[in-house]
Amino acid sequence: MDDVNMQVIARMKSDFPSKFGIPRQSGLVEALRSTVIFEPEFRNADALRGIEGYSHLWLIWQFSEAVRQEWSPTVRPPRLGGNTRMGVFATRSPFRPNNLGLSSVKLLGVEQTAQYGTVLHVGGADLMDGTPIFDIKPYIPYSDCHADALGGFTDTADAFLLEVNFPAELLEKLPEDKREAALSLLSHDPRPSYQRKADRVYGLPFAGFDIRFTVDNSRLTVVEIHKL
Repeated sequence: MDDVNMQVIARMKSDFPSKFGIPRQSGLVEALRSTVIFEPEFRNADALRGIEGYSHLWLIWQFSEAVRQEWSPTVRPPRLGGNTRMGVFATRSPFRPNNLGLSSVKLLGVEQTAQYGTVLHVGGADLMDGTPIFDIKPYIPYSDCHADALGGFTDTADAFLLEVNFPAELLEKLPEDKREAALSLLSHDPRPSYQRKADRVYGLPFAGFDIRFTVDNSRLTVVEIHKL
């Protein structure tokens, strides 16, 4: 098998220290804010000339926490409850031969910094903090948007949205600019598909806090929040 060498051009700076709770697709939680920081050899402002003219970008990156020596032709998508197997190439599972991820993110701003050179501020990213990024391409509406596209099993699978009960005195412990994102993250049910116990207390590490919650049927209740 041929090997192809790729360079990491950037890394993501996000509020997710681990993969638990990260949205299952980009764009699901629009309130998320992240920053693309380029590696030193790629901190050339000319490489980003004109990028501010686009509203959205494609990020091509590595599922760095899911790298394995072996791969399976079938996987169990969370969208189907984690019990039904589908072909790996019919899913966006991280467990793939080359562990590549593809995310469409909103470009919120381009900033020149003293420490990191030019950085990109993006919204709606589904990347863990430190995720290696291999390439960035502009999202082009006339070719990338297909109004008649079919979503396969994702069109018919049950929604995972939960009703979130986040007591005000606990929500106020989060920075104000992180609250909307936290509420949206929780509503998308961050639990793994194989862990659905009503009496279990789960912990979501987000934005420097550990958000502890339980789920009873379709209602999620935050019970504690601590600073990490």
